[in-house]
Amino acid sequence: MAHHISLLWIILVLPLRNSVLAEDGEIRSSCRTAPTDLVFILDGSYSVGPENFEIVKKWLVNITKNFDIGPKFIQVGVVQYSDYPVLEIPLGSHDSGESLIAAMESIHYLGGNTRTGKAIQFALDYLFAKSSRFLTKIAVVLTDGKSQDEVKDAAEAARDNKITLFAIGVGSETEDAELRAIANKPSSTYVFYVEDYIAISKIREVMKQKLCEESVCPTRIPVAARDEKGFDILLGLGVKKKVKKRIPLSPTKIKGYEVTSKVDLSEFTSNVFPEGLPPSYVFVSTQRFKVKKMWDLWRILTIDGRPQIAVTLNGVDKTLLFTTTSIINGSQVVTFAASQVKTLFDEGWHQIRLLVTEQDVTLYIDDQQIETKPLHPVLGIFISGQTQIGKYSGKEETVQFDVQKLRIYCDPEQNNRETACEIPGFNGEVGLEAIILLKVIFVLWVVLLPSINCKYIRQIELIFMYFECI
Repeated sequence: MAHHISLLWIILVLPLRNSVLAEDGEIRSSCRTAPTDLVFILDGSYSVGPENFEIVKKWLVNITKNFDIGPKFIQVGVVQYSDYPVLEIPLGSHDSGESLIAAMESIHYLGGNTRTGKAIQFALDYLFAKSSRFLTKIAVVLTDGKSQDEVKDAAEAARDNKITLFAIGVGSETEDAELRAIANKPSSTYVFYVEDYIAISKIREVMKQKLCEESVCPTRIPVAARDEKGFDILLGLGVKKKVKKRIPLSPTKIKGYEVTSKVDLSEFTSNVFPEGLPPSYVFVSTQRFKVKKMWDLWRILTIDGRPQIAVTLNGVDKTLLFTTTSIINGSQVVTFAASQVKTLFDEGWHQIRLLVTEQDVTLYIDDQQIETKPLHPVLGIFISGQTQIGKYSGKEETVQFDVQKLRIYCDPEQNNRETACEIPGFNGEVGLEAIILLKVIFVLWVVLLPSINCKYIRQIELIFMYFECI
């Protein structure tokens, strides 16, 4: 009985606590509130059918429930197309989620042929071009068949106008090359496939995450052969200007920074995380220290100095603490106390990685998974306070430590791609002959195989990572 009461309380409180305004009028910034023009371009051709189109409408409603609708927040438009596009919901026509959902539920299925290119061009000309807001612009194209017109030119015109395109293919009649031509690159991020319309519910959460990444994570960080959306916190806090002494990290060419007690690595959160953080992300840092007290490697404070998010190192009991927001009482703290955590306090270089999701947080140290802790649902952060690194807990005094990397990656999949290459000695001593041999074997493997089975993709990624390290 108590469990049911608690669950009911959370359900009732969540909408209230997720409200964009605090008691003092301060805005909680998150994916819910990030100003975005979002347009769904829906295939309404004969191959879809009325029953499947009803499934699409429910999917549409479930996704848009994750956002706050209004002139200052997210505006949603909908285009349905077959032989011709129909403007079902113009951008900016609804000031609340309730009226938007009602409009979505009242859309009538068209039927007809599939002219996806014309629909994309229509969205560009009659929705995005008429929006006066200078903000993130996203279009999601959902189709179950090959277009009967050309999509490439319309998609390129949309991208030229700073519109990010996602493509979702439903069923076996979709064409991979066409979906890739519609969507932004890399296709692994912007193209999705599902076997049928019932299965689109499986990508609802990942689509919500991807839409959030686009709206709150505008910066791209070069990583290996691709750019990752995220935040370089060291760059955001001006470490290159504030910290004079550099530390060479052999055998890599990367250098670290020697932070002293005279340095203040602080910045207004609105300048570092202007739209907050996505629901899932990867925190990565590489550092060494001799501190025996409790200190915050990274923290986001409210305007009155309360920690909203923090990664804290406790030198007394050699544990790591992660603080984040919570719908239960505003804040939650989890403690990682596994024996492997003690290695962080041996005064050597180590990488800390935290995979944060909506359900839990997992700690990795030097590429080794250590422990997973559950989380309550979180709230958006207040951005009127400060973001800081290297501060004693509860104080403004800077800790003396060395740091090489401090980043947040918005794509949780980056956790599987990230390595600890920057740590001195992480890869051991590798002879030049061994490196050349490995590269030759890899090239032959790729060239000689007519196709690479999916189960080898992770091995290929690891080999690329290894080459990056050496």
